[in-house]
Amino acid sequence: MSETGTARGVTGEDEVVDLCRELIQIDTSNYGDHSGPGERKAAEYVAEKLAEVGLEPRIFESHPGRASTVARIEGEDPSRPALLIHGHTDVVPANADDWTHHPFSGEVADGCVWGRGAVDMKDMDAMTLAVVRDRLRSGRRPPRDVVVAFLADEEAGGTYGARHLVDRHPELFEGVTEAISEVGGFSFTVSEQRRLYLIQTAEKGMHWMKLTVAGTAGHGSMVHRDNAITELSEAVARLGRHTFPVRVTKTTRAFLDELGDALGIELDADDMESTLAKLGGIAKLIGATLRNTANPTQLGAGYKVNVIPGEATAHVDGRFLPGHEEEFLADVDRILGPSVRREDVHSDKAVETTFDGPLVAAMQSALLAEDPSAKAVPYMLSGGTDAKSFDDLGIRGFGFAPLKLPPELDFAGMFHGVDERVPVEGLKFGVRVLDRFLDLS
Repeated sequence: MSETGTARGVTGEDEVVDLCRELIQIDTSNYGDHSGPGERKAAEYVAEKLAEVGLEPRIFESHPGRASTVARIEGEDPSRPALLIHGHTDVVPANADDWTHHPFSGEVADGCVWGRGAVDMKDMDAMTLAVVRDRLRSGRRPPRDVVVAFLADEEAGGTYGARHLVDRHPELFEGVTEAISEVGGFSFTVSEQRRLYLIQTAEKGMHWMKLTVAGTAGHGSMVHRDNAITELSEAVARLGRHTFPVRVTKTTRAFLDELGDALGIELDADDMESTLAKLGGIAKLIGATLRNTANPTQLGAGYKVNVIPGEATAHVDGRFLPGHEEEFLADVDRILGPSVRREDVHSDKAVETTFDGPLVAAMQSALLAEDPSAKAVPYMLSGGTDAKSFDDLGIRGFGFAPLKLPPELDFAGMFHGVDERVPVEGLKFGVRVLDRFLDLS
């Protein structure tokens, strides 16, 4: 933060931890069935924080309780293309019995803010609020218009959040050409002299699938050759155990080249097992971007122990690499076989952009100003974000939620995991970087 920023009282760094804690304390669990308790409350909280500094935020409710908040900040040159900063306020559910600190307490312990959403992604929501509030309190307008959007339903595909706004209210994003959001800008320590900051420039597409097998219902005591559960179980096991072939995309190739340079070794794209062994804590993130995946997640059949059901179902989380959707679906159908009916529950495209241009340069410069050991590098996210929806408006999306992390923190394991937490100093670092980034972008 600038010297003038620290001299005027409360700064973004001062309040980012409390903003993060208060957001975590709003239970916005998304169960995918409209039963979650808090998205409307979170939207109202964000709107209040934005209104306090002179903005006129609008709340959009796509379904009772499913609310998003959007505001536009006028820049010094409104003729320039605008920037979108978007984050989601919903989180995946959490079982409090499994956690060291209650997942909706927002407790500060061991130098971290703990709770569901601490990294996915109420940390970035808090950093965005902190920076916007600080700049508006001090009269520091961004160089161009900035749209901030705090969205519902990302954890269930975005239908009631980003997708609703893109389809029903595209005028909110008039003039926006670029966007930043989650799961990027975090550090990976190679050595004390070099930290790579992974910028998300691509993400896999998704096919969340329902599988159905029809059989003949009957008495559980009889010899039964046409058992839907047996047929489905065998198909699901084949799919769950299948290893899809490695496909090194241009984004992953660029990441491996950058990482190899930083490590001073050549990483072999033809021997990915040994390559992953060199990646430490980010191996989970990178390993899932090397191939298509299909993971069974739910099974359902029957209603009584002595009745053979006439139907069995399963759900599968399928993800495909950019440019490999047709290959993925063909492989899935071949593995499942003709007796399994496959239908999409939710599907969305893969997205990928290049790692170049003034926005990327602004990210690198902002990171380097706060961490002299920083180097920004591109990578692909194995999951999906609301960037898919905004891509339909021609908005080029990046994952840039900057965090300088302790080398020992299992950052990848924080996402949807137990004991999710974000370092306090990481939040403050992110505020400083985002503030600089806005000046440079």
